[in-house]
Amino acid sequence: MFDLIIFDCDGVLVDSERLAVPIDVIVLERVGWPLTEAEVIERFVGRSHEYFVGEIEAAIGRPLEPGWEDEFLALYRDAFAAGLAPVDGVVEALDRISAPTCVASGSSHERLRDTLGLTGLHERFAGRIFSSVDVTNGKPAPDLFQHAATTLGADPARCAVVEDSVYGVQAARAAGMTAFGYAGGLTPPERLAGPSTTVFTDMHELPGLLGEA
Repeated sequence: MFDLIIFDCDGVLVDSERLAVPIDVIVLERVGWPLTEAEVIERFVGRSHEYFVGEIEAAIGRPLEPGWEDEFLALYRDAFAAGLAPVDGVVEALDRISAPTCVASGSSHERLRDTLGLTGLHERFAGRIFSSVDVTNGKPAPDLFQHAATTLGADPARCAVVEDSVYGVQAARAAGMTAFGYAGGLTPPERLAGPSTTVFTDMHELPGLLGEA
């Protein structure tokens, strides 16, 4: 068993990426950088919002105007309010996991409050929620996972990370942690496979994989 289980949020706890990626495509089209959903998934799933903005500015060759996102925020809010749900099986998995848990996500604290709150998961992790804004470098750098482990007094070698993105599992490996790559979302299982990584497709299986069965 592990001393700490670190959960990503989007695509692991809440099924937000299926709702957000089509809106990302709309946003990118309107700012002048058309990409397909597959390209958005490959480039941005698992990366921080700051990285997303920086890549847009590099692609269009100019800084984005202050407040450029304001017209798009309602699209995400409405989609989440109408359809956001916990990832299938994750509530049952959390009920069976006895080890300490936390969230470490590329999303902002505000968005984490919203998405975890909408799905009834916020109270399970209150006081143990970490965002990429808390560290210098987001995923695939190990900073966020190391920060979570240090704050909660856990040895990285005794930590497990549950992720659904290529950049997330890379960050877990870089932090010296054991990665569990959830391939039941948008990222194909072959992209998550690698050293110190167990790939799975059914969240109900997670407690057993963690040694909690």
